[in-house]
Amino acid sequence: MSKVFSALAVSVDGFITGRDPGADRGLGDGSVLFDWYGSGDVPSRLFDGFRLTEPSARVFDDLAGRIGAVIVGRNTYEDSSHFGGGSPHPTAPVFVVTHRPAPDITDRQTLVTTGIEDAVAAARDAAGGKDVGLMGGGVVTAALRAGLVDELVLHQVPVLLGAGRRYFQDLPEHVRLRLVDVTPAPDVTHLHYQVER
Repeated sequence: MSKVFSALAVSVDGFITGRDPGADRGLGDGSVLFDWYGSGDVPSRLFDGFRLTEPSARVFDDLAGRIGAVIVGRNTYEDSSHFGGGSPHPTAPVFVVTHRPAPDITDRQTLVTTGIEDAVAAARDAAGGKDVGLMGGGVVTAALRAGLVDELVLHQVPVLLGAGRRYFQDLPEHVRLRLVDVTPAPDVTHLHYQVER
């Protein structure tokens, strides 16, 4: 069965955006979280324009190559200007989880209004045996609450943003993790965890 995982860039103080994120503002003042996408000379095999350091390219392309479908939350969808009507991944369909109307959804995107469990089931069906990627703190937290997350990857950037949207929101109980791999790289440390159940 396909795995469900999240791999997001995060500040040392736990933020996945800076202050004032939104449409046409992206991560707000937190764009430093994505600097490592262009800080090297190794082109990504999957994402045009990304030039990473060798260790980051290895980790990034391995994770991106696993993805068969992506689930995003409404804030991520809005902050990313609806992904231009497509997906944040070059080959994977996107499922947008929201309880609010989303009039700008295109035929290349799927709106899910019935919760994270239904979104994960639909994304798994669409993933063709590949894994499902989660984007956005609300979606990751909802999936953790529902016991649906297999792995978490924190691309930890050495910066304290001080404010923004957090990677993890409030959880009803502890979630135990097992460290699988640590890959240090210039501008970022890749921390790969398995969620223990």
